[in-house]
Amino acid sequence: MITRIVKMHFKSSHVDDFLELFASVQDKIRGFEGCQGLELLADITHTNIYFTYSHWESEAHLNAYRESDLFKKVWTQTKILFEEKAQAWSVERVRF
Repeated sequence: MITRIVKMHFKSSHVDDFLELFASVQDKIRGFEGCQGLELLADITHTNIYFTYSHWESEAHLNAYRESDLFKKVWTQTKILFEEKAQAWSVERVRF
């Protein structure tokens, strides 16, 4: 399993637009094949910075989502709201 973390810095005037968009698509993303969970996190200091935190069965599942029409539509609508370019990391748990 991998975790995908995406940091998004929005124009303050567009935070509500993003929250409405996320609310309308979150269940579709959670229902995408291979998605094992999705959370939206808010920075406690900067009210226009949000993170998505999602879990995927594999990198192949994440890539299938990133190549899907759903992702393309959501990302097109989301990125126009940014103050800064998004940052993203794919990570996995380290076990000892």
